[in-house]
Amino acid sequence: MIKKTIVFSLFFLLIGGIMSAAAQDGPRVGHIALYVKDLNKSADFYRNVMQLKEIPEPFHDGKHVWFRTGEHSQLHVIQGAAEVEAHDINTHYAYSVSNLETFTRHLDQMHVKYGNWKQDSKMPQLRPDGVKQVYLQDPDNFWIEVNDDKF
Repeated sequence: MIKKTIVFSLFFLLIGGIMSAAAQDGPRVGHIALYVKDLNKSADFYRNVMQLKEIPEPFHDGKHVWFRTGEHSQLHVIQGAAEVEAHDINTHYAYSVSNLETFTRHLDQMHVKYGNWKQDSKMPQLRPDGVKQVYLQDPDNFWIEVNDDKF
């Protein structure tokens, strides 16, 4: 009976490992590309407000600035949009920070407007799972969520 239990346990551990590995083989974010009106203004925002690290880009044409956003992910900011357009907050991308309070203090020091989903308070929004989040917009009005989710 003990051998049977051990065999079943090993079987479920093996299947669980295979399923977990299979889930990781699905699509992952490689990069996000934003088409912007003013490359310098947008690059400054992502470099100084969002505190992303600039990385080399292969074009060297003055129309691209790339930033590291994760171990294997990047943000590509590309010059060329004809105008700055309005975007709905429902279309946004999100970054996580280790301490949301520290990050919002940084936003305050940079005089960057941010708030909850409704944009009627600077108090972080609390998701049902307990993650706190705030929303802000970049110079081209793209919405960004910043939260304290622990991946």
